Amino acid sequence: MAAYTAADVKNLRERTGAGMMDCKKALAETDGDLEAAVDALRARGLAAAQKKSSRTAAEGLVGVAVEGRKGVAVEVNSETDFVAKNEQFQDFVRKVTAVALSQDSDDVEALKGAPYPGGGTVGEKLTENVATIGENQQLRRIRSVRVGQGMVVPYMHNAQAPNLGKIGVLVALESAAGPDVLEPLGKQIAMHIAAAFPQALDADGLDPAVLERERAIAREKAAESGKPEAVQEKMVDGAVKKFAKENALLSQLFVMDNKTPVAEVVAQAARQAGTAITLTDYVRFQLGEGIEKETTDFAAEVAAAVKG
Repeated sequence: MAAYTAADVKNLRERTGAGMMDCKKALAETDGDLEAAVDALRARGLAAAQKKSSRTAAEGLVGVAVEGRKGVAVEVNSETDFVAKNEQFQDFVRKVTAVALSQDSDDVEALKGAPYPGGGTVGEKLTENVATIGENQQLRRIRSVRVGQGMVVPYMHNAQAPNLGKIGVLVALESAAGPDVLEPLGKQIAMHIAAAFPQALDADGLDPAVLERERAIAREKAAESGKPEAVQEKMVDGAVKKFAKENALLSQLFVMDNKTPVAEVVAQAARQAGTAITLTDYVRFQLGEGIEKETTDFAAEVAAAVKG
């Protein structure tokens, strides 16, 4: 019979913030001695790692990798850009991206449980990095794309190291055309994606909630015009269609000439190659996208410290 209870595990987790399995292991090794278990977790850096996790991690790196007809993008966050330049952190992101490429899942927790090169799991190595580097780090998201025939073309905007940077893009091109056609086309489209920030491949893929929000904004603007209701509805429909056109990749104007829709750029390449080319999917990971960064007032902090 175990020398500890479920309540002991819960208590240890609350005190240290360590994972459930780590808490169980520590309690088993210390015969249920809670204080000794806390010390054991602290000695392993697990308690300290969790303490750091309350700090916002919005910097870090995006990694991309391609093998065969599959590509993957991974985002790993840190607290400061300084850590992103750390060779240990870069090596971790590079290896985790390679591990993700070998997986058939975009699930972050599954990736954390996957074997890490050199021993242990990805999650265990991440915890070790937090303890040794001294900053909170988070494995945030993964996205993979593949084609049955053709190429997945990677692109890293302003790379800090090979295939590591702040904006990573993958372009999936389904075609019988060779790399001499697909690679330069994919790179141009990837550069467009990095710059133009499409929200979906086509209008049908746009988030309905986003479109409804745009419709509400357009309706409010139309109401201010004072025009007849029928005219206002046409104004609203026109505004929403314009938004969809400007935010769906295939209908966006290609940044290279600002006049040709991306769908037509692909069609032109297909005509020149003499075979069909279909842009089937893409990934665009921008570091820290959607993370609310903490802002601090240094003067206020100093004043508060003096008063304290």
